[in-house]
This record gives sequence, structure tokens and C-alpha cells, in this order.
Amino acid sequence: MTTNGAPTKLPSMNEASERDPFNNNSYGTLVNGSYKLVSLPVLDVIDFNERIIRGYEEGYGEKELPADLSLARSLIPAGTATLRDFSNIAPEIPEYIPENCTGCMDCVTECPDTAILGKVLSESEVEAKVAALPEADREMYRRQWAKTKKYYEAGKKKVGEGGLFQIVIDPSKCKGCAECVTVCDDNALKMVPKTNEVMTRARKTHRIFKDIGPSNPKYISDNLLIDMMLKEETHIYVGGAGSCAGCGEGTALRMLCAATGAKYGDQWGIVAATGCNTVYTSTYPYNPYLVPWTNSLFENAPADAIGVRMRWDQMGWQDKPLWCIGGDGAMFDIGFQSLSRMLASGMNIKVFVLDTQVYSNTGGQASTSSYTGQNTKMSVHGKVLGGKQERRKEIAQIAMMHPRTYVAQTTCAHVNHFYKSVLGALEFDGPAIVTCYTTCQPEHGVADNMASEQARLAVDTRAFPLLIYDPRKGEKIRDRLSLVGNPNMKEDWYVNPKTGEPLTFIDFARSEGRFAKHFDKDGNPSETLLRANQDRLENWRLLQELAGLR
Repeated sequence: MTTNGAPTKLPSMNEASERDPFNNNSYGTLVNGSYKLVSLPVLDVIDFNERIIRGYEEGYGEKELPADLSLARSLIPAGTATLRDFSNIAPEIPEYIPENCTGCMDCVTECPDTAILGKVLSESEVEAKVAALPEADREMYRRQWAKTKKYYEAGKKKVGEGGLFQIVIDPSKCKGCAECVTVCDDNALKMVPKTNEVMTRARKTHRIFKDIGPSNPKYISDNLLIDMMLKEETHIYVGGAGSCAGCGEGTALRMLCAATGAKYGDQWGIVAATGCNTVYTSTYPYNPYLVPWTNSLFENAPADAIGVRMRWDQMGWQDKPLWCIGGDGAMFDIGFQSLSRMLASGMNIKVFVLDTQVYSNTGGQASTSSYTGQNTKMSVHGKVLGGKQERRKEIAQIAMMHPRTYVAQTTCAHVNHFYKSVLGALEFDGPAIVTCYTTCQPEHGVADNMASEQARLAVDTRAFPLLIYDPRKGEKIRDRLSLVGNPNMKEDWYVNPKTGEPLTFIDFARSEGRFAKHFDKDGNPSETLLRANQDRLENWRLLQELAGLR
């Protein structure tokens, strides 16, 4: 850009500009941050962010940028997705209602896009921050802090002064899925139409939120795992990934990164198998991760991880965790042999399986993780066969039979179980695998705001039981295997306390579009679905037997 023949210096992509007047699209999640620089001769982070990201954000990148060495080398700097703006992709945005808030942190935890952010400060700190604002903004910002029992009343007893709590929406990262509203049992969030006034207030509030600095650590208890996202170091997975609105995988990756970041900061890495997760986290030029990340083939990510682990160990990096991430296709199917070999190796590698029960990336084909009766591509529900006829493969049980392997099966809806599963895997001095139920909204046939609800229902109906298998707990399987977290653990089915009726797999299937064709006009299930129900019951009884509950 030139003015009167002279080059015009543009503001940095990490600064306020005409396009981003409140600098919402800047590095740092809870506080302001700078670019994550690297000392590599083949990657100029500043040039990448200022020239290449600018080209894509302003819409001329694909046609006007010259041939790109970074692309040819398959390199993207850390956290570039934070410079991405999603402000205009949804008609609505959440609005915070502080007087209803209890500070439970569910909305912050379950947001797949790092768009719902929390902070806690002492009352006097908030007043000092408010006093430093322009007078026109003071009352607007003061009203956005909540006095909760969790931080205010408990803070008085613990610290001597009450803590004020705030939820802020990052308008540049929110995709309008309304998951935060759904998981909030206190009606502290509601969806409102985007107007100029609403968006200006959201942008300004988010800017002030980042400017005032970090949470006061005196109000954060390390014993409350759900509060870990009040710390900047846990936000390893920044907003700006290209996942679908409400994506269950996005939440799982955020929580995985938060738990690992809480313990190891950014001193760890990821080997990701090609799949949906690699598409929305590395669509050039956007990268949401703040740790080293590499993408391997669909079929051999665990083998790739073995190579990385061996090299890291040679370099003296034995204490740096390595996560190998993949979907059900990469881990249940084509990459299963590679996974089995890795688990048998005894190496200190952790595996995280994003179990959507379909090949989400390539159009929703069936996998061995798919449920019986599921209507997917390659197992279409037709006149002769009603969807998939095979039983689901249970990767957790198979992994348990490998030598000295830590195994967990969990969901993002069960926050403490999820975090304990991940932290347990990290603490285990050998191979570990954590399988997580993750909703794929378009392929499951559920609404954008339903990831947490469906994950919880999957557990309640025995579709996807929670478990942790820890070889350190004893010599017998029943000592090592825990089913704690599942409702009505010693019985066949969980009984709904409101209706007195058992919740079965039929109830789960009734709630999702992928099973819709199995119900007649009167709501009666098909024979195939009844077989699926029996399969889930038999799987649950097997787990009960292994855990010493039968």
C-alpha cells in the first residue's frame, strides 16, 4: 500500500486496525501476548503473520500472494488461528447475565472455539481496573462482574476479600453454536441477535478483559480441575480453528490441551493422524496450537510418534509428553496395527482418540467404531439392510489386553472424569490411550448446541461407558478397572428418576438423526435397533464382570 508514492506502514496484525478496531484478533487468550517466535532459518514468523495471514484475512491471499515457501515446506507458526476473525459467520452471540452466574466454569470448559473466557479478581482489584477506564465505559464494565458463593463468599474466608468473577465472549472467535447456553444450568447466558450496539459492546468488553491482566491466583484452587482454564498457560488451543459450529472434537482438544498445559506448559508436542482434526486445525495458514505439532498419514501416526519419541529421548527430552491424536478411522481401522504396535512397545507415548463413530472428514462413512444400525455412507439404511449390521469394536477393551497399558474412556461432558483420565495418562510411565466420545453434529444428526447433552446421554444409556484401567492399581483386572462415573453402576440400566423408566440405547438412538429410520410412525424401534440395544447391554455386562461388579 502506498500514499503519494511512499509505502504506508500498516499496523501489525497483533495491533488494533481499521479492520479490527478493538484488537480482538490478537495473541494471548486471557491476557495480551506477542507472536510465538522460533529460531528456524526456514520460518520467519513475523513475515508469515504480517504478510501471509494479512492476505488471507483481507481476502486477497489466494490470488495475489506470491508462491509461498512456508506452504512448500509445510510450516505454519504457532497460534496463527488467533488472528482469524469469525465475527460475521453467525447471526447471534451469547450475552452474559452476571446476576445469575455461579462461576461453575461449564461454559468456558465446553466451548469448542475458545470464545467463552473467565477471570477472577479481588473486589478491590476490579474497582482499581474500572477506575482506570474511560468514564463512559466504567459502569458498563463494572456491571459485568458477578458475586458468586464460589469466589466471593469463599474468597472472603480464604483470602480475606471477596473475588469477583466474569465471563467474557470473544466476538472474533464465537461461531454462535449456543453450546455455552445449553450447558449453563443457571441461565447466566442467552443468545441475542448481533446488532452494531451488541457487537461494539462485546468487542470493547473483550478488549478491556485482556488489558486488565491475569486472574488472581489466590482465588484459583488446583483441586478444582474445572477451574484450570482461568490460567493463561492452559490455553494451548487458541480460538480460530475451522471446525464446525459446536464441534465435539474441538472441545475435546481444548480440554486435552488445557490439562496437559496445566502440568507441562508448552513443553510437549502432538503427532496428529490425518482426519477431521487435522483439517480444521491446519487449514493454511491457520494453526490453533501453541505446541509443536506434526501431521502424519491416516494409517501410521502411532509409528510416527514412536520415531519422534525416540529422537526426543536421545535429546534428553524424556520428561516432555507426546500425544498422538486421531479419529476412529486412524485408530480403530486403518491405523489399528500401528496403534497396537505402539502400545506393545512400552514407550512413553499417549494416544487420544476422537471417537465420532464415523469418518467425519471424508463424508461420514462407517467405521468399526460405528454402532449397529447406524445410517452412514457405506452402511446406508435401505430396504434390505437397516444401516450397519456389525457390532461396534471396543478399542478400550482391546487396549487393556496389551502389556501394561493405561486405558481410559471418557467424554467432555464428564469434566472431572475427563481431566482425571488425561492427567492419569500423563502420570503413567508407559503407553496410555484415552478414548473420548465426540459428537459430529452433521453426521450424528444433532443440533450445534448438543455435544455435551449427547455425550452425557451416551454414557447414561450404556452406549459409551466411562472407564479407567490403571495397571498400577493391582494384579487383577478387577483391581485395575474402575467404572466409577457411570450411573447405576451395579445394574443393567440407569433408571430415570423423573419417569422411573430405564434409559436404554433405544432412548439414545431416538435422539439422533443417524438412527431416525429405525423408528416407525408410532415410534417403535426396528429389529436391528433392538439387536444394537442388546449389544450395548452385553458390552456393559462384560465391563461389569471385568470390574468385579457381577
